[in-house]
Amino acid sequence: MSRVTYLECTKCGAHLAADIPQNVCTKDGGILFARYDLNSIKTTFTPDALAGREANLWRYREVLPELEPITHGRGRPPLQTETLERRASSPVTLGEGFTPLIPSREFPHVWIKDEGLNPTGSFKARGISVAVSVAEALGIKKVAMPSAGNAGSALAAYAAAAKIEAHIFMPRDVPLANRIECEMYGAHVTLVNGLISDCARMVSDRKDKEGWFDLSTLKEPYRVEGKKTMAYELFEQLGGNLPDAVIFPSGGGVGVIAMWKAFDEMEELGWLGKKRKRPRMIVVQAAGCAPIVKAWNEGKTTVEMWNQSSTIAAGLRVPKPYGDYLVLDILKRSGGTAIAVSDDEIRDSVRHWARHEGVFAAPEGAASLAAFRKLRSESAGNPPFLSEKDRVVLFNTGTGLKYLDVLQERKLPPSWQIGGIIGPY
Repeated sequence: MSRVTYLECTKCGAHLAADIPQNVCTKDGGILFARYDLNSIKTTFTPDALAGREANLWRYREVLPELEPITHGRGRPPLQTETLERRASSPVTLGEGFTPLIPSREFPHVWIKDEGLNPTGSFKARGISVAVSVAEALGIKKVAMPSAGNAGSALAAYAAAAKIEAHIFMPRDVPLANRIECEMYGAHVTLVNGLISDCARMVSDRKDKEGWFDLSTLKEPYRVEGKKTMAYELFEQLGGNLPDAVIFPSGGGVGVIAMWKAFDEMEELGWLGKKRKRPRMIVVQAAGCAPIVKAWNEGKTTVEMWNQSSTIAAGLRVPKPYGDYLVLDILKRSGGTAIAVSDDEIRDSVRHWARHEGVFAAPEGAASLAAFRKLRSESAGNPPFLSEKDRVVLFNTGTGLKYLDVLQERKLPPSWQIGGIIGPY
């Protein structure tokens, strides 16, 4: 594994120390990226070096953070730490990553990347595995997170494995599967009469007093590191190639941000030749909560708060994603686009994938299929955005088994109609 040389702010470019716990840039609140000395590993970390390695995300250890406990000689001390001997730490892993890339039985040149086969049933396991592994190496003993879904489930599981105390704040109407998971893993669950934004404020208000490290979406650097391995897997599973387009369901947009970071690293490592184009990145959101789509269509670089969010896809109910400026920039640089799909289209896509591909997708994941169908059809006399020859990867971000109460199509409680904010609190 590689020592992170520094953490870089994605807004102002400031460098922050990587040997102490960090959340966001102390100057402007920008999202932090972990940076490595890639030049030093170019000759040894090659695609050929991956042969025979373990079939999980830690096979890409050269571009993941070193996990040796370190001496905190400068800056503020880590939260709730103990004296640590310098010894190698093992990753906190439950077998996450290297999920199958399934050729579509219906559409030529199309693949389904099934993230529902990760531990705790979603791609959230990737980011949490790395973030908790780093937290353990830094001596952090208590972590906290607001969650209305799979991120909370993943944190509870990996914190249990690491023997780290997890505090998860959830709206009282959180999907039953997620709440039960968190409780079974032994996390401290607080049910809040409010929205996820109310949960986030409680974490923000109490974290310093309680000694919690905030593991919220994009408010620490290492969940991105875990999720970027999806891009390395695509490269490897497609025989050293990349698809022409990637469709990813996006609430906070971390999956798109993380994969683009991986493409940057691959280019610096020399894995991508001069003639090899990066995929067009395509964001799909629910029509009832589509702030990125709206900003993209209006040519803006940041999003506005989406009012009265409503969708069955809980993971897409993010009215104001914190990483909006990064997602919109990636769409522009990749020649991609953003598209919204309705709840009816999502429901139909859940059934369609199950019956035609044998994949029981979460509503968020099924949104990828709904978007693909739209992008392959003509609209208002314009040619399709995707052609039949385009090599396209559709991401199913989670298993439908976590959404049985939603997919039985009963009427949702009124409080489910509003999402929270992923952002500074």
